[in-house]
Amino acid sequence: MPLLKKTPKEEEEEEEEEEDGDPFATNPESRYRRRATLERLVGLAPFGRARRPPPKDGAGTGDRARRRSEDFGLLRRLPGWRKAGGEALAERPVPKRGSLLRLALGTRGRRGSAGERPPTAESDRVSDGDGDGGGQRQEGRGKAGEPLSVLEILELIQRRELVAADEQIIALETECVALSLSSSPVPAGGRQARDVALLYEALQAQLWAVVGEAVPAGTPYPPLRSVVRVLEQEDEADRRNPPGTPGRPRALRRRWQEAVGRAAGERLAQVAPAAGLGARLAALAARLVGDLGVVRCHVAPAYPPEYGAFGVYARGYHRALAQQLGALAQRPLAVPDLYQLLDWHSNTYPREVLGHPEVGALLQAQALGPPLPPETQRSLESSCIAAVKVKVEVAVAQELQLSEDTWAEEASSQELHEGLATRVTGLLRAHVDRAPQITPEFGVEMAHSLLGVLVAFLHSFQRKVERFLEAPSEATPPDSATGRAITLVNCCPPFRTFAERLAQFGHPESEEPRRQAHAALDKVTRLCNHVLTQRLFEDLKPYFNKLMKRKWLTSSDAFDTIVMLITSFTQKLRPLRPEPYQVLVSEVHRRVLIEYVRPLLQVRLVCTSAKMRARVAARLGDEARQLRELFSRLDSASPWLDSVVPRLRELLVLEDTAALQMEVGVLVRDFPDVRRKHVAAVLDVRGLRGQAARQEILGVVRDLEQSEAEPGPPRQRAFFSELAAAREVRCLPFQLPRLSRLRLRRPRAQRPATPRL
Repeated sequence: MPLLKKTPKEEEEEEEEEEDGDPFATNPESRYRRRATLERLVGLAPFGRARRPPPKDGAGTGDRARRRSEDFGLLRRLPGWRKAGGEALAERPVPKRGSLLRLALGTRGRRGSAGERPPTAESDRVSDGDGDGGGQRQEGRGKAGEPLSVLEILELIQRRELVAADEQIIALETECVALSLSSSPVPAGGRQARDVALLYEALQAQLWAVVGEAVPAGTPYPPLRSVVRVLEQEDEADRRNPPGTPGRPRALRRRWQEAVGRAAGERLAQVAPAAGLGARLAALAARLVGDLGVVRCHVAPAYPPEYGAFGVYARGYHRALAQQLGALAQRPLAVPDLYQLLDWHSNTYPREVLGHPEVGALLQAQALGPPLPPETQRSLESSCIAAVKVKVEVAVAQELQLSEDTWAEEASSQELHEGLATRVTGLLRAHVDRAPQITPEFGVEMAHSLLGVLVAFLHSFQRKVERFLEAPSEATPPDSATGRAITLVNCCPPFRTFAERLAQFGHPESEEPRRQAHAALDKVTRLCNHVLTQRLFEDLKPYFNKLMKRKWLTSSDAFDTIVMLITSFTQKLRPLRPEPYQVLVSEVHRRVLIEYVRPLLQVRLVCTSAKMRARVAARLGDEARQLRELFSRLDSASPWLDSVVPRLRELLVLEDTAALQMEVGVLVRDFPDVRRKHVAAVLDVRGLRGQAARQEILGVVRDLEQSEAEPGPPRQRAFFSELAAAREVRCLPFQLPRLSRLRLRRPRAQRPATPRL
């Protein structure tokens, strides 16, 4: 309750009353300087309102006994309360309690209080001293050889005369131990032990308060010297008392380290939450660096070197920072905040705190480690990866849907279509670039997660492209279909490149998602290429049917038309990106040669003489050269196809059986999918009828087929496997011209017999 304001007359009467009954009133200034009498604390006069009777004869000689405190148990209710007005205080009943401090002397009367002694010049000098005068004040009292009461010790503590108070507590504790070892039971021993415990609590509260005030002061703090002296006195007392002594060892130095940690936690907790997580982390770093700078300059020099004061403070602030970061990690954070917290922990803290020019080297020497434990950091990374995955999955699905809605539009939406790959990879790239900047391991895990997201997106993209391209369209112009296919296939290269980049981060399980991504993109590319080339080969089909016939030997119109149509078709492929363009040209190259060789293997033409074989071989060589030059100009990536027609031509030109066998072996080596039926069809075109020579030549193919242990070539290198050859011709053992010499008699028709008349 607030104190009532007193009139000047009431204050004068109260001063006279205190001078009559207060034993501390002998010093006029003591009323303003003392802080721990029971009257000030709980509203009771510890020594009564009248002076105590003089001691008995002989009682005052020799060593004086420690004064007793009547109601020290009321200290548990500090700071206490007091009714307003002096009359209310006089009417308040005070319960009588047993003495807290009974001496081993039995029931001897009370000694006079220290306040009853006349003031000395030395005590006046001490009362006017600074906060470090506790030792001087106790020295003056020590000369009188009189122990202090519990309340007087408490008054020393609250005046922060900590060294003197600790000496008195140690002496009181020694008396308590002596009482416990005495053979005669003493009723006041238990209460005295509790007094010692409470005094130590009060002493430590002041000690740790001084410790907590030293850093915020920002300058040299003299009260720290008292803390050091008390710690040294307590260490000496711990060593002096044997093991098993009640209350010992008190290990105040360990508790000092704990108090430093608590003070550090309070300092960092006082950092006001600024606007945003980044500002909060920056404020924590600034507070930590600033406080440790004060410790280095002003606080640590106050401690002896063996205390390792800077290391104690550094570890305390490190633990306090870990608590702050752990509390932030427990909060639900958005993706940007998760990135910021992880980046601050892994990069900003080592750079701005551990690398600080003033305290960085000292902190690194402590080998403190990261503020957050590894499991907490992994938990934050997992939370960030999961949140990014959900966020990106929703974003890329929306982008695909928006793009699909425009696929049926005209070519004016080409820019929007091609931007699909840029937008989707941009959403993924933002996280792929950010995560490795935090830690390489985090970057690997993020890349693997985003690779899975990309694979799921590409599967969805593939299904939508299939439905769109295979759906029947009503009167769709050819140019419009070509433009849409080009737009869709142009999305594949950026996706393929980005999938490769994600797989290159080196996650052990990234190979299978990478393969799935490429498979989906390959299927989209084949679908689009089929749409692009379908109309071309429909136009080329009539002209391929005119090849390898007798008219073909004398006229090149059909072949020239084929070259012209291919050249015109490639002019429409200019909007294609380089990668899909090369894939498409290579596919056109392969299919054109397949359609060119097909009529040859169908044995539409059989050479009946060496001259005819030479003409056929010359025409094949000339057209093979033109095809090679054409697809070279178109930058085809399949030059291995250029040797197909020349190899078949050699089978028509060579005369020696051994040379033919070697040429067949080279053909089988270059094209592993060639079979006996293909070689037999070329031999039929050649007009080779000798069974012995045919079997020797075909035996090479048979032997190579039987020794073939490897699987067939990939689809990109397949050629003869897509060609069906004509059935092998079984030649008669004689030449066909002989059949023309045979004259077969036709049976004459019998005339009907006419009856004779």
